[in-house]
Amino acid sequence: MTKVPTNRILTPKGRVLLAIALLSYSMACCQPRTVRPSNPSAPGIELALPAYDASEHILVYEGFTSSYNHSTLVPNWVAYDITSEETQGEYTSGSNFSRDPHLKGRQASREDYSHSGWDKGHMAPKADLKWSEKAWWESHYFTNICPQDRKMNGGDWNRLEQLVRRLARQYGNVYVVCGPIFDSCVHGTIGQAMVQVPDAFFKALLVPVDGSYQAVAFVMHNDSRRQPPEKVAMTVNELEQMIGRDLFPTLDDSVEETIESTYNPAVWGFDRNKVKQQ
Repeated sequence: MTKVPTNRILTPKGRVLLAIALLSYSMACCQPRTVRPSNPSAPGIELALPAYDASEHILVYEGFTSSYNHSTLVPNWVAYDITSEETQGEYTSGSNFSRDPHLKGRQASREDYSHSGWDKGHMAPKADLKWSEKAWWESHYFTNICPQDRKMNGGDWNRLEQLVRRLARQYGNVYVVCGPIFDSCVHGTIGQAMVQVPDAFFKALLVPVDGSYQAVAFVMHNDSRRQPPEKVAMTVNELEQMIGRDLFPTLDDSVEETIESTYNPAVWGFDRNKVKQQ
């Protein structure tokens, strides 16, 4: 099995090796995936990848990368990038949630979610993957799905997804990493397979601004309470402390701490009078 490099800082050569290692790992575990070429104007999707252990089951799809957990039956995290051009995608033909047919081992199924009261919540939204028929359909694999509160999924989480697309049109590219948070596991499990229901969800964003980057993070409880994005925004450092995982580790150390220790509400279009007090 190919070990995926987990170095905190990667040189340009190291980033290429990381991409090769990811593809090799995916080919060893399941049917070969097609890795989408990087946007020529951006470093590539590797900027969105968090730090992870080589024991994680990494799946490289056309539009996103997922670390799938065969115990919780939801992804540990999902990372992807979206460009301004990709927001103009037009493929929206149907939805059919399914298991990844190439993945061995335990997976969730539609039957687990049936009559559970929980939505099949996308981590990489299908609306961000309309640029490709394959990417669109792969977004419906359960390796990209978590049980989400229906009101949250269709409400504030959806507003956060819309914000990402608006930022992509504004800044040209957005790097995204998101996933579930398990704390007290108050929601239990669903289905015969016992899919674990997350307590909350996180999403961290990185955008290119004036020759550098700006970042912000969000955490939303997995329930029906009102959680406007500007009210649940935080620094990436705050989120890292909460989830115990290094995000955007390929950023150079000379800028990483500055980028991750603060966020500018104006970059994200937030009214300073409405953001959470820091």
